[in-house]
This record gives sequence, structure tokens and C-alpha cells, in this order.
Amino acid sequence: MREAILVVSFGTTYPDTREKNIGAVLARVRAACPGVPVYEAWTSSMIRRALQKRGEDVDDVPAALARMAADGVTDLRVLPTHLLYGDEYDKMRAQLDARAGDFASIRVAAPLLAGDADIRAVLQAVAEGVETAPGEALVLMGHGTPHFCNTVYAAMDYHAKALGLRHVFVGTVEAFPDLDTLLAAVRGSGCTGVVLTPLMLVAGDHANNDMASDDPDSWKTRFTDAGLPARAVVRGLGEYPRVLDLYEAHLRAIL
Repeated sequence: MREAILVVSFGTTYPDTREKNIGAVLARVRAACPGVPVYEAWTSSMIRRALQKRGEDVDDVPAALARMAADGVTDLRVLPTHLLYGDEYDKMRAQLDARAGDFASIRVAAPLLAGDADIRAVLQAVAEGVETAPGEALVLMGHGTPHFCNTVYAAMDYHAKALGLRHVFVGTVEAFPDLDTLLAAVRGSGCTGVVLTPLMLVAGDHANNDMASDDPDSWKTRFTDAGLPARAVVRGLGEYPRVLDLYEAHLRAIL
């Protein structure tokens, strides 16, 4: 038996947040499993093509699996950094199934927000890690997806209130709860200002442009124009030690 770990991420074109977040997960995995080979793959073909134009190549899942099989790996352990059981997770599972015959065993860890305890741990990590002043709402920007797993975001907002984090609100860029829903909820809460932060592993394009920029349609501008002065904390989830603890716990569950 030669066990090895494959860390699978969506990817990013932003080098700084890659190092602070995906790099932090990889470093935590290597520290937790000394002597076990660790490989990396990204599921976004668009991001991989963008990096290739810069002269940098990152394996997709099939390429990483071929590399691991050629290196003599027999027992594959996969840690996805994806937040949900969504489209990217499903694509990864299909690619693993297609190469299952190359390995004696494959075990796949759950995504970050796989259950109620995971949701609450991430909420607490972010709420404790981002300082808010009295009267400020903490608004978490998720990506959002047409996949049915998108319901996790609304559930996460409900969990925040159940935890007593009544100043915490969760929304998405591309699905529900959307920005208009958040604006109404924050205004109705009595909060007088807003702190915005990403609910994403990496603080990339959505965090820097859709959330934190001065563009007319950015979340920061929209909240400010609605009478709720907004500021942004551009920080990926991999920058919270408690989130890294959760990734490690998901990994240890399959080792």
C-alpha cells in the first residue's frame, strides 16, 4: 500500500490569495500527514487556461490521477476544498470514478460545509475573526450556484441567528439569497453599517470586484448608497485557523 493525498480546489488567478488560502490548506495537510505524498489539482478549466497563458500549469483531476498512478500510488485520499456538494464537487467525483480502476481504494472527504456542525464552525470562525463595531452587520458573500445545494447559504443565515449571531447575514453573488434580499434584511435589522467579507476559500475576482470595489454595482457601493456605510475585509476562508482545523478534521476522517 502507498497512500497519497490529492487536494482538489476550484482554483484562482490571484497569486496572493492562492498562497494565503489554497497554499495554507496544502501546508496544513503536509504538516498533519508527514511522509505522505500530497498532490494538487484544480477543477476550473477556465482558470487553468488563464494560468497556462502566464506559463504556469496546474493539473486538473484526470492529469493528477494519471501522475499519481504513474508514481505508484495505490490508495488515494481526496480532500476537496470546495464548500458544497455542488457542480464542481460532482465533476470531481465523476472524474475519480472514471479512473477508479487505477487504484486499490479511493476515499473522498466531505466538502467544507457538509453538515450543520460544519456550517456553525465556519460561521463562528468568521464572526470571531472579523471585527465589527456596535451597530455594524457582518455580511458574508458566497458565490451561489444553480445546483440544489445552494440552499446551504440560506440555511447558513438561519444558523447564524440560531447561534445568537443576529448581526451576521449570508448571501450570494449569483443565486439566493441575493443582494436585494440582503439589503432588506440588514435594513430591517436596525444595523447602521456593514462589514463585507467573502464566504469563499479564496478572495479572488468576486471578493475584489463584486464585493469590495467602488464600482456602481458592487456590494460595498450598493449598501453605502442604501444608507448603510460599508467597508470590506478581503480575506479568504483559508486565512482562518479554525477553518483549516475543519479541513484537517475532514481529511482525518478518511485516513
